[in-house]
Amino acid sequence: MKPVSHFAIVSLGVALIVLALKTVAWWVTGSVALLSDALESIINVVVAGAAWVALRVSSTPPDDRHPFGHHKAEYFSAVLEGALIAVAALAIFREAVLHFFQPRELDAPALGIAVNVAASIINAFWGWQLVRIGRRERSPALDADGQHVMADAVASTGVVAGVGATVLTGWLQLDALVAAGVGVYILLSGWRLIRESVGGLMDEAVSPGTLETINACIKQAATGAIEAHDLQTRHAGPVTFIQFHLIVPGSMTVAAAHEICDRIEHSLREKVEGARVAIHIEPEHKAKHTGIEVGQNA
Repeated sequence: MKPVSHFAIVSLGVALIVLALKTVAWWVTGSVALLSDALESIINVVVAGAAWVALRVSSTPPDDRHPFGHHKAEYFSAVLEGALIAVAALAIFREAVLHFFQPRELDAPALGIAVNVAASIINAFWGWQLVRIGRRERSPALDADGQHVMADAVASTGVVAGVGATVLTGWLQLDALVAAGVGVYILLSGWRLIRESVGGLMDEAVSPGTLETINACIKQAATGAIEAHDLQTRHAGPVTFIQFHLIVPGSMTVAAAHEICDRIEHSLREKVEGARVAIHIEPEHKAKHTGIEVGQNA
C-alpha cells in the first residue's frame, strides 16, 4: 500500500486544479460570490501542503525525545486548517460588504457557472475519497482535509445557485449576500475542525462505543484475574493508548499474570485498531471493587 502522505500530494494537485478553475470562473464573471469560492480554495492548497508535512512527521518512528511517537502532528495540521478557514471567511466578508454597497453587473455568467460546476464536481468526488481514506487509515489530517473539501463543494453549490438567481432576478446585491453566506458556512466548518483537533491535542478519551469494546475485551480475556480498574484511554492520530490496573490473586506467579496480560493485549489489538496497551499488575488487597469485575472463572 502507498504511504498515507501520498494522498496528501494528490490532494495538493487536485486543490491547485480546482483553484485554477474557480479563479477562471471569477475572472470571467466578476462575481464576488465566485471570488469567495476561489478564496476558500486557496486554503485547500495550503492545507494539502500542511497535511503532507504533518503526515510525514507523524510517520516518523519514536525517538528519545518522543518515545510515544509523533502521531499528534496531524492534529496541528487540522488546527491550522481551521485557523486559515477563519482568515478566509474574514476576507470573504470584506469583499461581500464592499460589493453589496457597490454592486456590478456580471459578465459571461453562464461560462463562469459552468466552470465552477466542473470544479465543484471534482471537489465533491475527491473530498469523499479523502474522508473515506482518512477514516480507514485513522488519519486526522486526511479526514479534516476531506471534510473541508466536501464543505467547499457544498458551498460551491450554493454559490452557483446564488449567481444563477442574481442573473435571473437582476438583484445585484444578492451576489454579495451569497458570498457572505459562504463566509458563515466555512467559518462554522473551521470552528468544528479546530474543536475536534484540540480534543485530540488534549488527550480526549475514546468514544463511548470504543470504550464499551475495550471493557468487553478486558472482561472476556482476563480469566484468572479479579478486577480491572483505573482504565484510561486517549487518541493520538491512528494510535489508541489504553492503560489500566489489573488485580490478580496474590499467590499467582509472575508468569501466570503475564499470560493473562498477553491475552488481554491480543484481544484489544484485534478489536481496537492501533491499540497500544499498558497494564499494571497489582495483588488482590489493592482491589477497589470498582471498574471491571472480571472474575477468576469468567
